[in-house]
Amino acid sequence: MSSQPLWRGRALALIGIVLVAFSLRSAVASLSPVIDHIAEDFPVSPVVVGLIGAAPPVCFAVFGLVTPLVERRFGLERVAVAALALMSLGLLLRGFAADSTSLLAATVVVFAGVGAGNVLLPPLVKKYFADRLGVMMTLYSTTLSISTFVPPLVAVPLADSLGWRVSLGLWGLFSVLALLPWIGVLIGDRRRPAAPAVAAPPLPDHEPVDERLDAAVVGTGPITTVPANPRVFGRLWRLPLAWALALVFGTSSTVAYVAFAWLPTLLVDIAGVTPASGGFLLSLFALAGLPCGLLVPVLVVRFQATRPLYLFAVAAGIAGLLGLLFAPTAAPALWVLIYGLTAILFPLSLVLLSVRARTPESAVALSGFVQSIGYAIAAVFPLLIGLLHETTGGWTVPILVVIAVLVLSIPAGLVAGRRRTIEEDWERRYGRW
Repeated sequence: MSSQPLWRGRALALIGIVLVAFSLRSAVASLSPVIDHIAEDFPVSPVVVGLIGAAPPVCFAVFGLVTPLVERRFGLERVAVAALALMSLGLLLRGFAADSTSLLAATVVVFAGVGAGNVLLPPLVKKYFADRLGVMMTLYSTTLSISTFVPPLVAVPLADSLGWRVSLGLWGLFSVLALLPWIGVLIGDRRRPAAPAVAAPPLPDHEPVDERLDAAVVGTGPITTVPANPRVFGRLWRLPLAWALALVFGTSSTVAYVAFAWLPTLLVDIAGVTPASGGFLLSLFALAGLPCGLLVPVLVVRFQATRPLYLFAVAAGIAGLLGLLFAPTAAPALWVLIYGLTAILFPLSLVLLSVRARTPESAVALSGFVQSIGYAIAAVFPLLIGLLHETTGGWTVPILVVIAVLVLSIPAGLVAGRRRTIEEDWERRYGRW
């Protein structure tokens, strides 16, 4: 099947996906580098830092369950607009926090919106760009990587020159900009007659997964899709493939959010770097994800390299953590960069959400299931790491816990590498989907 130009009939969706992707991670990565600046105005205990670090995955888990149900009632684009509005409000309020409680409350508002956006973006990509999944997931993942390493890089200099409130509130402007294309999409859809829903036609079981996806029809003008179905969502609880994908996503999120919450502090404590250097090294950790976002979607969609990529990411993460554990002052930047290669797991997880489902309807349900379970797992660890650090007075036990998470995730990565969809997994076990 030939592909239409990437922008024809869907330019606003293309711009909207890129801007939303930028907003999702910048909201997360902009806080921990300026915790020291915030603590000069009001106390922020390690427990509060752990709770703030746990807030993103907790919100993502909750809204991973809620968002598919709301999307079924209102549609992908309307819920995306509401999520962006919520995110913008929280980001702006975070800059006006008067104490640790209001800072935590604003953070919860931010990540309520981000949690819904995380669930909605993979189905939006599948809905508007089913014929260009590899390209769009690469663009999406790359934008996420850029928005992860830029905020830590500029957060401390901004806080030094303009204050931490400006440094935090600035990112709300980007989420406001991300609202505009999706409002334009909704206005355009109102002016056009509704088009019939389209989905990938069923193909014989011997067809490879990527050919099933390429069979999806994407026309010009308004594009509609079947909303999330609770029956589909309910079936996922019985599928090993769905659970494996959730564990893969949970591992990726655990590594990322532990780093966002604690890596600058850890490096100040064990490597003797300054807070500004700690923010720079967190940016370096995020920067490692940039080439991953470019390469991983292509390697998965075209070459089905899920298992090798997963094992390489786990090995890199373990190597980087062991370097920080046994020789933190020798080459902290090198250890952080190697540890940052665990970023492979994030675009890998995103691509799998699309290629392990036949239709946009299934993709919405799978996205909600995987992200809710995965983030529920990840929510435990930022707070757990903080408590372990406070209890033991060091970083050895926390680092060993993260290494254990990576090792224990390997079986899930192997199952997720099987070339089949959730529909095929169901049919093999229970009959007709």
